[in-house]
Amino acid sequence: MLPGFLTRVVELMLGREGRPLHRRAAGGATLVLLAVMLIGSWAVVAAEEGARGATLTSYPKALWWSVETATTVGYGDFFPVTWWGRAVGTVVMVVGITTYGMVTAALATWFVAREQKRLHHVGAETLHAVHERFDRLEELLSAKRKG
Repeated sequence: MLPGFLTRVVELMLGREGRPLHRRAAGGATLVLLAVMLIGSWAVVAAEEGARGATLTSYPKALWWSVETATTVGYGDFFPVTWWGRAVGTVVMVVGITTYGMVTAALATWFVAREQKRLHHVGAETLHAVHERFDRLEELLSAKRKG
């Protein structure tokens, strides 16, 4: 059941050919972020194992740390103390910041496109109404000249 679910999630995130580029990019970046957080959690526990003062001693703690790091919240309750752990943290931070920036940009693009469609539709209706008024004025002027 899980592989079918994962396949469906990947299809939804990456989208089909007809989906706009910003949606596919945000979906792909989100999948990359999830992978980096899961792998980074494992890698930081491996890097911190046996280090003096290490707070990232289990996968659940490291997973929470990777969420904090990717979102740049960083409560300070967990942090890497080794050089390799900090390198993993840097990767998680950069990917997290990039992903959230892409998702925010995709949402902004969606809102702007929606508003542009609405305004374009309103603009087309207004233009049509103006054309009809000009047509009526021309008919009135033409009738007045004849009569």
